[in-house]
Amino acid sequence: MKRTKLILITGFVFSLYLGGSAGAVTWEKSFDLGLNVTQAAYSDSWTGGEEGQVTWVSNANGLFTGKFTEVFSLKNTVKLSFGQTVSQDNETKQWSKPEKTSDKIDIESVGLFDFKTWVDPYVAVRFESQFLDASVATRKKYINPMLLTESAGIAKQLLKKEKDDILTRLGLAIRQSIDRNVDDPENPGGIKTVTATDGGVEWNTDVKLVLADNLGYTGKLTAYKAFYYSRKDEFKGTEVENYWKAIDINWENSIAAQIAKYVQVTFYTQLLYDKQISKKGRLKETLALGVTYKLF
Repeated sequence: MKRTKLILITGFVFSLYLGGSAGAVTWEKSFDLGLNVTQAAYSDSWTGGEEGQVTWVSNANGLFTGKFTEVFSLKNTVKLSFGQTVSQDNETKQWSKPEKTSDKIDIESVGLFDFKTWVDPYVAVRFESQFLDASVATRKKYINPMLLTESAGIAKQLLKKEKDDILTRLGLAIRQSIDRNVDDPENPGGIKTVTATDGGVEWNTDVKLVLADNLGYTGKLTAYKAFYYSRKDEFKGTEVENYWKAIDINWENSIAAQIAKYVQVTFYTQLLYDKQISKKGRLKETLALGVTYKLF
């Protein structure tokens, strides 16, 4: 596991280095930084139970696509997000400690082969985590939990025109998860690290469309079906024995409108379904107005 993560990080950093070099590799690069802030406060004269809030979310999104040869290209995607909210008590008007509202680390590297056939092979590595695990207030952990997905299979470029891009992939995948913040029943008050590995089939579709000069859409749909789970024996005879066999879904959609040089409106939705976490789907929706800056 450590070796795989080292390969992922080393490969990604090396590809960025190549992107800045003057070598034969042709790179297309984009990286955006964003900050959204909303604020509301009330004086003591308000009597309707109003509660002030300050919410901030910072985002960083990058895409680095390099063509190494006529038949091989590497596509690196970076999605980072972190945000917090502080609330004002409606009676005392005192402000609370910051609480996390947004947290994401999503780095993916996809190697694509172009043999001019109807479908072509690909290999991919994806690392997902969060900056701060605050699930237990008394013991916060950084970069936890972690999920590493390694996959290989066939890919089809459904659309490739100027700035529009639709790529779909289907392949075999192995996922490795690590949680370093789990209660240890054999050591009261202690914690332990729990690891799990599963293997199955993964389908990914990435969409990037320019709808107008100042309007764009980005979407990603991931579906994963496991056929093997390393911890399945621990759940035999329980209600959740076969939950790991259910298909996991992650569907993200983002529409961004650039209304001024550094001002952007973004509407984002995410639908998650993982039966081992919840029998119901989890929906996240945000509408944000904030400042954005394109590094390149």
